[in-house]
Amino acid sequence: MIPRSIRGFLYAIYQPLRLHLAPAYNEDGIITDRNCDFLEEPSFKAAEQIARDLGIAHDSRWRCYIACWAADWASRLDGDFVECGVNTGYMSRTIMEYVHFSQLKHRFYLLDTFTGVSAKYATTREIAAGRDLNVYAGTYEQACRTFATFPNVKIIRGTVPDTLSEVDATRVAYLSLDMNATLPEIAAAEFFWPKLIPGGVMLLDDYGYPGYEEVKSAYDSFAKARCVRVLSLPTGQGLIIKPLS
Repeated sequence: MIPRSIRGFLYAIYQPLRLHLAPAYNEDGIITDRNCDFLEEPSFKAAEQIARDLGIAHDSRWRCYIACWAADWASRLDGDFVECGVNTGYMSRTIMEYVHFSQLKHRFYLLDTFTGVSAKYATTREIAAGRDLNVYAGTYEQACRTFATFPNVKIIRGTVPDTLSEVDATRVAYLSLDMNATLPEIAAAEFFWPKLIPGGVMLLDDYGYPGYEEVKSAYDSFAKARCVRVLSLPTGQGLIIKPLS
């Protein structure tokens, strides 16, 4: 029998080679041989293809599937959807197809500057890093075209937190925060937390990414103050489900 130490050494050599030669998934900073059959799930595959056909897809299908899973859960609850940080609308458009949003009574609020991070609400570190300042010109017009056929979608253009008051939803079931900046994300989290219904989902897109340590620390403090915990996901996302009581 091969000694444990030798087996460990052989595995340490074999595993990286296996991942290099035949990874099950290799996108968006994730290389893994774990089961990824969600990529072939008909409903997700069809929904994500809609975004690709519109020319708004990103190579981040695992992140997108997590968002679809969260939205599917939220679609069964009595509350509206909110996404702060829309860009071209890839995530939200895929979600809408996945949960058949046009057949729901929910509303979907989409908030973004559509120009990138506002220097007005960026931290000193984020400004020094050049964090996506004014890099998304043209995405507003693209988003308007993408969601033009959905009467239950409201696109709100401008900086968060300045535009939060334009969201007239009193009950929120799905909240996605992806603004690449600490101050707007925490402001939105604080604004919507009282409106997030028990069982509602808060999806934090920037939570675990390198270079976003300020964002993670702020969310950890936010969660601790409300006696909840953020589930850190290998996609870089964080997930909070509001307790039932």
